Amino acid sequence: MPRLHRAGGVERSILRRAAAAATSLMALAATSLVAGPAVAATGEAGPCALPRTEVHHSLGVDEWNGAYPHPVHSLDAVMIFLSFPDHHPGATPEELTADYFPATTQFFQRASYGKFTLRPHPLRQWIQMPKASVRYGIQRDWNSERRSAYLRDAIAAADPKVDFSRFDIVYLVADPDAPGVDSDATKVVNFDRPVRADGADIRRVVTIFEQHPPDHNVLAHETGHVFDLPDLYHRPSDGKGDWDTYVGDWDVMGSQFGLAPELFGWHKWKLGWLDRRQVVCVQRSRDITLEPMAAVPAPGASIGTRLAVIMTGEGSAVAIEARSATGNDRTTCTEGVLLYRVRNGTPSGGGPVQVIDTHPTTDACWDRSVYAPLADAPMRVGETFTIPGAHARIEVADRTPSGAWTVRITTGT
Repeated sequence: MPRLHRAGGVERSILRRAAAAATSLMALAATSLVAGPAVAATGEAGPCALPRTEVHHSLGVDEWNGAYPHPVHSLDAVMIFLSFPDHHPGATPEELTADYFPATTQFFQRASYGKFTLRPHPLRQWIQMPKASVRYGIQRDWNSERRSAYLRDAIAAADPKVDFSRFDIVYLVADPDAPGVDSDATKVVNFDRPVRADGADIRRVVTIFEQHPPDHNVLAHETGHVFDLPDLYHRPSDGKGDWDTYVGDWDVMGSQFGLAPELFGWHKWKLGWLDRRQVVCVQRSRDITLEPMAAVPAPGASIGTRLAVIMTGEGSAVAIEARSATGNDRTTCTEGVLLYRVRNGTPSGGGPVQVIDTHPTTDACWDRSVYAPLADAPMRVGETFTIPGAHARIEVADRTPSGAWTVRITTGT
């Protein structure tokens, strides 16, 4: 995860610890491939659904990767707080819990239109690790042996206090002030082979090394990976330059500091929060009225059309959605109709989503945006844009009194 870029039973316990020590804990970073069985997507996906491929966190939406928990109901997450012999924690588990909850639960409740609830179960005590924090070599590009030792020790230390079979998600929260803790190391770690505990397979854990208070929306971003969502930021090969050239402020899987962190409609389609009733596959010229992506419908009201899709190839499409200053997008820099390209064969971190800048000669909110050139990417009422390579022209014809956007799509141009 990039940092801020300003102008990223005793007998049972003994047996389980022995099993954990014997289990391979060679951990793969969040960019590794975690395969799993195909599970039918929620509802019929429709003709514009790109197929899931074997790349890590593929944005195919025709089926669900069964190696990941599917957030279409309530899921339970345990928060385990880890201290070290070389430092006495200055914050309490309750204070650190409040850094992340209920804010993260509320983010996902709004994003899913109430279809998903993340239920945290924080421990009320520190679990001490067997080694000093400086012994683990914690950093962003972590040595695999030291990282595996950290994970092995953490699970073994928490073992007497946690029944892992009760939980869908595991958060390991390190003492943020310990001398060997590097906040840049926060990420999801996938195991090459699941760790077996309490009859359950632990396939991945979220390792949290954030300072107190933490980076904004960082846990929402990392939890997105637990649900098979990709990194949308660009990591410069030399560690220098802009990280946010692919999507800018749009979507928390790009930057946790973005002004419009609501998940893209394509992500919501993949997760099962949108289905073909809210997704229009554009195969001919037509007008479509799009409800703002972050607008949460009133209780009992339907979600409404949120996403339009134009196929541009067997593994690519252009998505069209409306973004307004409401819900998770309440701090957005600009409002309008956002266009972006999706590729199902591009892996996490490689640019599987790229926002189309419909105002390439201007920028906006340079003092607040993570990437000002894309802050004004959405189209406004009265504007027309021809999508290169898509044989389609987009016109924002109107905005309704309710705040929806009427989009005229002309194909074959």
